[in-house]
Amino acid sequence: MFHRFVPLVVVLALLAGATALRSQRRDAFVVTRDHPAIEYSRAPVSEAITELNARLASGAETFAFDEKSGYLPAVLRALQLPVSSQALVFSQTSFQAPLINMHNPRAVFFNDATAVGWVRGGTVLEVSTVDPRQGVIFYALDQQRVAKPQFRRDDQCLACHLSWDTLGVPGMLLTSMFPLPDDPNAYANGFTTVQGSPLEQRWGGWWVTGDPGGVAHMGNVPVMPSDKKWKIATPTRPLKSVEGLFDLGGYPSPYSDVVAQLVLAHQTRMTNMITRTGWEARLAAAQPSADASARVREAAADLVDYLLFVDEAPLPHPVHGTAGFAEQFAALGPRDAQGRSLRDFDLQRRLFRYPCSYMIYSKAFDAMPAAAKSAVYARLQVVLAGRDTAPRYRVLTPADRRAVLDILRATKPDLPAELR
Repeated sequence: MFHRFVPLVVVLALLAGATALRSQRRDAFVVTRDHPAIEYSRAPVSEAITELNARLASGAETFAFDEKSGYLPAVLRALQLPVSSQALVFSQTSFQAPLINMHNPRAVFFNDATAVGWVRGGTVLEVSTVDPRQGVIFYALDQQRVAKPQFRRDDQCLACHLSWDTLGVPGMLLTSMFPLPDDPNAYANGFTTVQGSPLEQRWGGWWVTGDPGGVAHMGNVPVMPSDKKWKIATPTRPLKSVEGLFDLGGYPSPYSDVVAQLVLAHQTRMTNMITRTGWEARLAAAQPSADASARVREAAADLVDYLLFVDEAPLPHPVHGTAGFAEQFAALGPRDAQGRSLRDFDLQRRLFRYPCSYMIYSKAFDAMPAAAKSAVYARLQVVLAGRDTAPRYRVLTPADRRAVLDILRATKPDLPAELR
């Protein structure tokens, strides 16, 4: 990790005195990732990269090497990562930091379970993918032409991707960075952004294309002193694309779509919450106690609130993307008999038309231990039935609750009886 980037969180290490800490931190998993109930570093995994490595080793899959972008095009095709999901980040928050700037941003591509980071001129492709049981697993692929390329697991990424901001589990996070002062010894300052972050606080160190509704956000503004000579006349004016702003050689798209970035902010936190809830349930099964069971219920309640977008920051004005991401994403379904899908966008006052996350269909959600899923579904039933009358749930209108229930009943085969 780039030595000038210091996240505003405490990176988790092996935890002594876990019992005391568990009583203090109720919002994150606080036991070591290699506890016998978890064994993150040692347990076998089965996810997209493990499967792709096997196909590459057997010769069932081959990768062409592109002179400008290396294995990027081949990886995007093999993992079914849409080019329209491209998000461009120019803050130096990757271990390939010296190569990254506004003229050479890092490109991130993603689908529901996997993300790839590419730096032009870099030595590796950075990959994260979700194992249904273990959560996010990190890999690197050397950008060198070989007969049978192989992704290698890279747990060094946990130096930043295992923190209180990832809820104490190996996970994903998005960071918005403040511009650095001219002092060469200054440290970068930033903070994690999630679906509850106001748009005004998002995208520091990111290119943003499309119309974020006229919001004066932090994107498209230099963060490195070396870039400050490059002044954009009106940094908050919507950018249709980044074409003409820097050399696009090797980049598969001229966009850094605002809708894709809104979805990514939701998905990263949602993934971490699913992992945390599953891990709490596994720990509770290994070391049963009233407190352990309470932690499972608390994690499930947090997950349901996020799943239903209870804390989502409203969109002040309509948002429009330019890369075609919204159309491709929504087309994935599934849909009920009325043609409704949890992937349908609103983009007028909130991100999605129906406030329940499409991540409820993910393999990771389905793979949560029975105790975790039971707690999640029980809490979901309470909230959707309107039995929790706390003011924060007023954002969910009766029509919202009914639509979500109807869609889930039609599209989620394993929905328990109490929700049917």
